[in-house]
Amino acid sequence: MSSHLRAVARSSVVHVLFAFFAMGGWALFANHHHPMPRPLVAGLVQGALSAALTLCLKSSIDALSNRFRGAARLWMPPLLASLASTTILVAIHAATGTPEILKTIAVPLLVSTSYAVAYNYSISRGGN
Repeated sequence: MSSHLRAVARSSVVHVLFAFFAMGGWALFANHHHPMPRPLVAGLVQGALSAALTLCLKSSIDALSNRFRGAARLWMPPLLASLASTTILVAIHAATGTPEILKTIAVPLLVSTSYAVAYNYSISRGGN
């Protein structure tokens, strides 16, 4: 991989923009059977939430991983991060009137929880 491509792949801006468009697009699709502007609002809300949660997830896992020892270090940080993300997503989508909340948050939660588990495992194995 070239150094320019590596720099782009590591860029927080790229990750945040990808989260915004990918998960916002998913939310738009998940709500497309409802009249406009509800799908558009759901997409913008989910895009913004995914962008913000993407920025916070790594640092949250880093902080939580240092608080646990033994087997709990492997499962507690991703569990707590996933529960916090779920709470935030449900509350904000309910407040903004997203019609299909469960469909809207299913994919973003699957992606973020998978990342949290994999990242936490990688740093736990490294002894950080």
